[in-house]
Amino acid sequence: MAEVYDLHCHSTASDGALSPSELVRRAHAQGVTTLALTDHDSVAGLEEARQAASGLGLRLINGIELSASYQNQCLHIVGLNIDPQHPSLLAGIARQQAIRDERAKLIADKLEKKRIPGAYQAVMLAAGDGEITRSHFADFLLANNHVATQQEAFDRYLSKGKPGYVQTLWAGLEEAVAWILEAGGIAVMAHPMRYKLSAKFMNRALVAFKQAGGQGIEVVTGRASDDEIRFGRQLAINHQLHASVGSDFHSPDNQWVELGRLAELPRGVPPVWELF
Repeated sequence: MAEVYDLHCHSTASDGALSPSELVRRAHAQGVTTLALTDHDSVAGLEEARQAASGLGLRLINGIELSASYQNQCLHIVGLNIDPQHPSLLAGIARQQAIRDERAKLIADKLEKKRIPGAYQAVMLAAGDGEITRSHFADFLLANNHVATQQEAFDRYLSKGKPGYVQTLWAGLEEAVAWILEAGGIAVMAHPMRYKLSAKFMNRALVAFKQAGGQGIEVVTGRASDDEIRFGRQLAINHQLHASVGSDFHSPDNQWVELGRLAELPRGVPPVWELF
């Protein structure tokens, strides 16, 4: 049977719709043979996911997705094959979680000034034991009929320059990569095309990422076009990075993104799983 890798997805431990065990079962049903659970700034779902995977014969890779700041830009760094109990990583996660909670309060305050009360309590309830993300606020705005779609919530309220946007200073790029490396993991630059950065800025960021110890870049993502895959491949070649693949799956409600439904990794770039 052909190996099917999906090395980027989310559960209810952050902003995913499925529990870790539900996510693993869905991945298995979709033919995924190796799955990395990469919740935002959290490893809380990994043990449940591992137990579910062991009963299905699916290979689970311990992962995380860390938010990192580089020259006032937020970048996402996926950590693969990490030790989820490593002290340095856990200390970093605690710091990120405190930043997330403070950001949530500030977003809620901004929304209240726009006569949209009750956001903080609602997102706290929705997140449960998971991490609060902007997607929770988008869901709140949608559920309370302030917008017609989750995307509209970002476009009108939560994106940069909008009334509910909060500039957040995350851990620095070098620091986030160091947490992953100290936990024995592989640092991968997530979805490079999604940031909508200039090629010059992206290349500068990747130089810094590689110097910090980064080893991979996502070349194939859930909604990547052929042109985006070609560009990602070239970035991997130019910066001598291993290529990763990941759907960035969050919810079954998004018909455009599915676990394991990914284009083939293009030739000429070494796959990141060679480093496992």
